Amino acid sequence: MQLVYSEAELMADHPDLRPHVILDQRVHGGIDASGTYQPPRALRREPALDAWARSLCDRGGAVFDANSSLLAGTRAVTVEQQRVLLRNGLGRWFWNQLTITGKIEARGRLLADVAFPDLQPVIVEDISEMAIGHLGGGLLLAHGLDEGGQPELGIGGHDLMWFLARDLAFGADAYPDAEPPENIGRPDAGTRHMPELPAEIEGLISLLANLLIIEFRAELGFAEAQEILRSPDVFIENRADAEMAAEIIERIRTDELIHVRSLCVYLGELQSVTFRTADGATVTGRELFGRFWDGMVNWATVEQPRLNADLVRQEVDDYIATHPDAGRVRAEFAAGS
Repeated sequence: MQLVYSEAELMADHPDLRPHVILDQRVHGGIDASGTYQPPRALRREPALDAWARSLCDRGGAVFDANSSLLAGTRAVTVEQQRVLLRNGLGRWFWNQLTITGKIEARGRLLADVAFPDLQPVIVEDISEMAIGHLGGGLLLAHGLDEGGQPELGIGGHDLMWFLARDLAFGADAYPDAEPPENIGRPDAGTRHMPELPAEIEGLISLLANLLIIEFRAELGFAEAQEILRSPDVFIENRADAEMAAEIIERIRTDELIHVRSLCVYLGELQSVTFRTADGATVTGRELFGRFWDGMVNWATVEQPRLNADLVRQEVDDYIATHPDAGRVRAEFAAGS
């Protein structure tokens, strides 16, 4: 079972794929002879994840359990409420959602652009045959390029794919550009939970844990966007384009499954190893995770959704107020909750 991979292997694409082109824009991945979408950089990356997961289990560890508890929390605007807005000509809300999602995805490019620290100096066990031993050897690079693409080569990633899905559904420049809202920061942001480790190592571990929550929870929004696009009572005059937009999001979701699998392997491995501390002692990865994971999940699934919902409800109400028959639309919107 191969457990050591070069960066070139982890970056390799499936051979003989037709370029993936949408609205005359080249995006990553490709289409095979059967017409099926194939994710980028997956030829060896996916088998490698399988091998590392098996090896982890053989050592008595387990892939980190990302389960439905990460999907809890208030949803500020339901699918039916989105349909109400669209049916009443208030499409800017959904346009903004698609635009902002693309811009947030673009931020993931930092995984390809930032040099992250090597974990081996602070881990007792040899990690050369683990996924976490390959983070700087292609895995984080591949993840970052999936999100932000390779614009220098004219190849878009998830960011451009979201913009193309939006333009298929609405037409280009249907509404003004939109920017992601200000992040609602955690009250304990900046608190160190692993002070016995170098700050840059704690930062990397926290980043991986946060990424898993973000990727896992994003699945909710992606699925809802597809459901809206596939609804027969909206985008009536361009149903085929709206269906294609939903298909593009399906391809993004296919790519994101690799990210979730990767992160679950990384976190499972991190929990299975022993860390060296600055004072010469050791601490288990499981103990380190126990200090911050539950609080991170509570923020992402309980506190932040509640705070965000309060902000969004006011914004939606202000938007509905621009409709000439705002009272009726408000009633329909409330009925869709």
